[in-house]
Amino acid sequence: MIDSTRAYAKLIAAFNQNDWPRVQQRAAQLLPVAPHDPVVHFMAGVAYMQTQQLPQALDCLLKATQLEPGRADFLAQYARALTLVRRMREARLVADEAMSCSPQDPMALETLGVAYTQVNAFEQAATAFRRTVALIPGQASFRFNLAHALTAMGDNDGAEQELEAGIRLEPRYWKAHLNVAQLRRQAPTSNHLERMQSLLAQHGSDIGAQIYLNIALAKEYDDTADYPRAFEHYVRGNAAVRSLRPYSGKHDEAMFDALIRTLPAAHDGPTKGDPSDEPIFIIGMPRTGTTLLDRILSSHPDVYSAGEMQNFPAALQQASGSRIPILFDPDIGARTRDIDWQRLGAAYLASTRPATGHTPRFIDKLPHNFLYAGFIARALPNARIICLRRDPLDTCLGNFRHLFDRETPFYDYSFDLLDTGRYYIQFDRLMAHWKKVLPGRILELPYESLVEAPEASARQLLAFCGLPWNEACLHSESNTAPVNTPNAWQVRAPIYRTAIGRWKQYEPQLRELRKLLADTDIQLPS
Repeated sequence: MIDSTRAYAKLIAAFNQNDWPRVQQRAAQLLPVAPHDPVVHFMAGVAYMQTQQLPQALDCLLKATQLEPGRADFLAQYARALTLVRRMREARLVADEAMSCSPQDPMALETLGVAYTQVNAFEQAATAFRRTVALIPGQASFRFNLAHALTAMGDNDGAEQELEAGIRLEPRYWKAHLNVAQLRRQAPTSNHLERMQSLLAQHGSDIGAQIYLNIALAKEYDDTADYPRAFEHYVRGNAAVRSLRPYSGKHDEAMFDALIRTLPAAHDGPTKGDPSDEPIFIIGMPRTGTTLLDRILSSHPDVYSAGEMQNFPAALQQASGSRIPILFDPDIGARTRDIDWQRLGAAYLASTRPATGHTPRFIDKLPHNFLYAGFIARALPNARIICLRRDPLDTCLGNFRHLFDRETPFYDYSFDLLDTGRYYIQFDRLMAHWKKVLPGRILELPYESLVEAPEASARQLLAFCGLPWNEACLHSESNTAPVNTPNAWQVRAPIYRTAIGRWKQYEPQLRELRKLLADTDIQLPS
């Protein structure tokens, strides 16, 4: 017979120590004798979430919220778990329910802020983070998260204030230094180079310092036109990341091969997908101006920008029954052969609510959806797909210069310049394939045309999307929607042309890349 009082005490002790396997063990012992105890279900759910056992986490956390409605901390963790399985619509509703309970627990508020960030609800995220900072002003990570939300909303001054306060609290909060560098273009007389060089000299053995300080230094040296030193720091920072994440270009090449094999020919049968014409997918290599394109289109009153959503990949994976990301499934062809495309399209649309549906069109701006273009075309035959293309050298350099999210494998190529070039070659090959098997479905637009002839490009875009002309599309800098992208200040400025041909600033460092691309017949600028 279990001593439930003692077992309960041990459960709480394990939870407070973040001993997640022990929490699961203790909860499993208690649940048969206390099946209606919400705290046991809650602690088990958090433990399952921390160990990436998400189905069990969702079951336990849902049960906890049902057994004790109105507990903001229970609802917050449930919302967070829902974001991890990309059930964004439900996550937003659960987070709203939690906030309506007026939580005062800083950890619950922090969890809610993160959940809101994941669903691109930055105003609500900022509200949650502000409350967290007010409760515990001495925590650097809380200020960093508030700064992230403020940056997305366009409050750069407020974001800088929070970041600098966080750095004063914890100078070794390395990510904050990079975010400060990215807030605006730094000047020769106003920058953070001396501070960061000093910190790097003191903490050069710290892998976080190696990554974030080097990339931040590179960005500021680039701003101040010291391109050789900038490139040197880009190389060092990316090499530090690569030391943590070994990369095999063969794996990516196999993924591209599998996609081409899975959809080898044009689909000439009857259209079976969901007939909605709401979605506009913006795709392409990252760092090619997709955010600018999004801002131009979403300046139209009939278009809402839903941000960079993972909804279609998540819906496709669920429809396929794959337990791993579908693009990494060796049986992708078999997994997707018998998909109900109409059901997939409808499931995707439902997953975008309640954010979407208030305007006739919405934008899904996930650049890597170029990998899914063939599946999108079948599931949503009336969706518009726009691929932004950019000078190959500018594209590769832009990817190498940017520190992408290290939690996703989709950007592992970017930590080496030549690996980035090889990935670009595969991208170019796949887009040529989609153009062949999806005739007329994808509009390819050069970034250079977008910035050199904005009105002609905007008219072409709106015509492709079946939208009437609207002058607001020429003034994307007036678009007040949040921007969840690094260097957000750039997309809030009037359209500028200085990013065209940026590779020339690094021409001596790009010789090997140029040769790699030229040897595979990629068309390059002279």
